[in-house]
Amino acid sequence: MIQAFGLTSNARKEHPPAVDDVSFEARAGSVTALLGAPGAGKTTALRLMLELQQGRGITYFRGRPLHRIAHPSREVGVLLGDVPGHPARSVRGHLRLLCAAAGVPARRADEVLEVVGLVSLRDERLGSLARGMDRRLGLACALLSDPHTLVLDEPADELSARESRWLYGMLRAHAAQGGTVLFTTADPKEAARSADRVVTLEQGRLVADQEAGDFARTRLRPRVAVRTPHAARLAALLTKEARTAHRSVEVVREEGNRLSVYGSTCADVGETAFRHDILVHQLADEIGDMGPGAGTAPGGEPETTDEPRVPAPSSPAVTGSPLTGVPFAEQSPPITPALPTSEPSAGEEPEPAAQAHPPYEEQAAAVRPLRDTAVDPVAQPTTASLPATPGPRAPSPARSRLVPLVDPEEATGAMPPARAPRPSRTVTLDALSPLPPPISVRSAPSPLRPLRYELRRATGIGTGFLTGVAVLVVSALTALLLARIGHTPQPRLLAAWPRELPLPPAALGAGLLGAFAFGDEFRHPALAADRGTVPRRMGLLLAKLLVSAATALLLGFLTVGCDAEALYLVYGRELAQVPADWLSASASWTGLLVGCAWAGVLAAGIFRSTTAGLAAVVAVPILVVPLVHKALEGPAVRAAAGFPLRMRKVFLLQWPFGGERYLSAAARVIAQPVGGALTLSLTALLCAYLLTTLRSRVR
Repeated sequence: MIQAFGLTSNARKEHPPAVDDVSFEARAGSVTALLGAPGAGKTTALRLMLELQQGRGITYFRGRPLHRIAHPSREVGVLLGDVPGHPARSVRGHLRLLCAAAGVPARRADEVLEVVGLVSLRDERLGSLARGMDRRLGLACALLSDPHTLVLDEPADELSARESRWLYGMLRAHAAQGGTVLFTTADPKEAARSADRVVTLEQGRLVADQEAGDFARTRLRPRVAVRTPHAARLAALLTKEARTAHRSVEVVREEGNRLSVYGSTCADVGETAFRHDILVHQLADEIGDMGPGAGTAPGGEPETTDEPRVPAPSSPAVTGSPLTGVPFAEQSPPITPALPTSEPSAGEEPEPAAQAHPPYEEQAAAVRPLRDTAVDPVAQPTTASLPATPGPRAPSPARSRLVPLVDPEEATGAMPPARAPRPSRTVTLDALSPLPPPISVRSAPSPLRPLRYELRRATGIGTGFLTGVAVLVVSALTALLLARIGHTPQPRLLAAWPRELPLPPAALGAGLLGAFAFGDEFRHPALAADRGTVPRRMGLLLAKLLVSAATALLLGFLTVGCDAEALYLVYGRELAQVPADWLSASASWTGLLVGCAWAGVLAAGIFRSTTAGLAAVVAVPILVVPLVHKALEGPAVRAAAGFPLRMRKVFLLQWPFGGERYLSAAARVIAQPVGGALTLSLTALLCAYLLTTLRSRVR
């Protein structure tokens, strides 16, 4: 179940907070609707519950706040707005990407596609989906990890009546299996028809918290919908006849040629139109809204009862999820969010009747200790009495049932004459903060399968393949042009790297692909759709560095091969020969490509932009290389002659397979201006990335 206490958004400049002290609960096994007009604060309340927006309050999902849940996607399925994802990615590829992030098998994507009826559209691109199919995909993403709770913002927005019935049927089926469903809507009729309980918001405040039947009785009333080209004439006649017959009939002009007649019937309206020869295109009974604020007490307080709200006992036989077969009621025990109260002692002022939502202090004091301790039924009204040692959890036939707010013995006045108080420690409410705790926005958790996630992200769209093809074509044409001009060394000819350019095409392509690794995460945040900002975790960073390095090496190998083949076909075998110093040239080529790819990954992760990542790659030869070159060409008193020999003396162990040669080659690469500048840039970018990560965690 969901329990929200004191949800309050931060006040805007010269405006009241969008949500002000909203508390409600959504029970397991039922569908709860959060109703309100546009701007009433429904979406803000959901974002506060999901810790996506700063504010105050606390929300428990089956007894735990969201930041205390190790894998939130396995507990709460979220749909806020459109499905975020790369528009060029396929439906099945998007779900498989989320499967890797949630740590569930890839076959789960095909299962939810069958459940929501998208099997025939699994190869369609996200950008080409219609509104109804997008809603189905959003529900599939929410159901992917088989969560207990579903939180949906306007799930039926802009859907047809048929699509809406299907969607709410799916939500009802999920609740029937023991799950919790909370959705927002602006249509009162839709809320009354689709939900078991309706929570109404108006201007950011709670105005009603009712069962669906009570809501329909107090907020909705029947009406006759009439559509006629003579709407004004028929409205005047109906008003005149009602006044003559002393009947209470209200006629409201709607848009176009529509009328809404309250207090009458289809038969009476039809007879009036027939007697006066008025053409009628539509005549039907409907349910209309009584308008905002209906159903509230005269003093402006929400409609509540003095009795404690105790849900009806549910059946102990709870079936499993339709997708996994695991009973929801057995996954985690609920908490008991209320303390029993006692009668006031002599000399004390009697307390008012219990409200539907007590102050936050009482709710917080009730929720916190009762998860793991037994409750003393003899407690003072202003204290929460807790046993010194935790006791066993009291058994309950229905595990999702709440503890009554009032002791049955106290309600009847038949208190036992002698009851020994238990040893307890008292926590006064004065010691608690008068305000709800602040809500901190946290980054999304790292994918549980980061390497698998990164591979599916990189291969799920055609951007990487198109970039690789463009690099190969440009590199081959550049190599042919350099060979025609002449005076180009063989290594630079095979790499297609003219002296006039800061980097060869392959290095720019590797840097661009590396920048895409983090740039796409911020531009199309599929990973952080329901958990705030894109995660900056070491596991995800290592996966991106590994995949980008492998991609850069593959791109470099293909570039050299294509250039050599093009030179052989056009100019013969002479220009396609392997250089004599191929080992050091290969080491330099590998270090350059991998360094550019890593620079793109780190810069895009720091600045949250693909363009910034590519700019960092280009800035290395243009800005950093001249500085390093100037430093190396300056006057030096000492030289690094004999460096490989001294390295062998330092490391006493004999390097296998001639490892000292590779070490010497790496040292020579770093000693070059480009290699030193790239090494320096990577070190600075890595330190900046780690600094931003630590700063976000400290915040």
